[in-house]
Amino acid sequence: MNIPVIKSANQPELNDEQKTSYMLNIYEKGHFERGYFNSRLRLMLLWWIIRTRINQKAKRLLDIGVSVVALLATSPLFLVTALAIRLDSPGPLFFRQPRVGKWGKPFTCLKFRSMYIDAEARKNELMKLNEADQIVFKIRHDPRITRVGRIIRKLSIDELPQLINVLRGDMSLVGPRPPVPREVALYEYDHYRRLNAIPGITGLQQISGRSDLSFTRWVELDLEYIEKQSLWKDIEILAKTIPAVLSGKGAY
Repeated sequence: MNIPVIKSANQPELNDEQKTSYMLNIYEKGHFERGYFNSRLRLMLLWWIIRTRINQKAKRLLDIGVSVVALLATSPLFLVTALAIRLDSPGPLFFRQPRVGKWGKPFTCLKFRSMYIDAEARKNELMKLNEADQIVFKIRHDPRITRVGRIIRKLSIDELPQLINVLRGDMSLVGPRPPVPREVALYEYDHYRRLNAIPGITGLQQISGRSDLSFTRWVELDLEYIEKQSLWKDIEILAKTIPAVLSGKGAY
């Protein structure tokens, strides 16, 4: 919020520290009680609230509209994928995993099962093979992934059930990827800022290298999105996601 600094014609240009001190002085003396400042502050605050509400509503409408159309369009793919998973290995069709959403709210994330049913139990023994840095766990040739799982992961088909999460309001089409509780427990202070937005199916990370990126870069991209998010930004990211998925860019 830019507040005008009033000065006389003979007053020299102030540096940032002097401006801060000057504004604090104004506040302490109650100069904001003047009608001009008071009215302008109220109008700017009102406009910010209105703009934020409009963006939130527009984003939600986009999420619902695209999710419904995508679920209808991919219903045959759902059936083929479900049949392939059933024939390939024993276990449920869907993998339900606890994830952390906006402001730390937990929810259950849905995915097509791409691993054997003992995958979680085998995770600890594979930690030494982790190819991702710091917090995230990734292995390019993960032995826990089934034959069908490798295909649906390559094409990101395993994430299609998350459209149901979007309809529920747990997720958005675009946003930071939702972390698992184990990852959040290892977060440093700055990492928590990526929880200031509803998690998404895709985002800047997915169109900028996906699994090839370091965790530090992931966080940077998430924070960049949160700072600049808008309806047009979401549409741009969605448009760029399609070629990124088809090329298998950075996928494990």
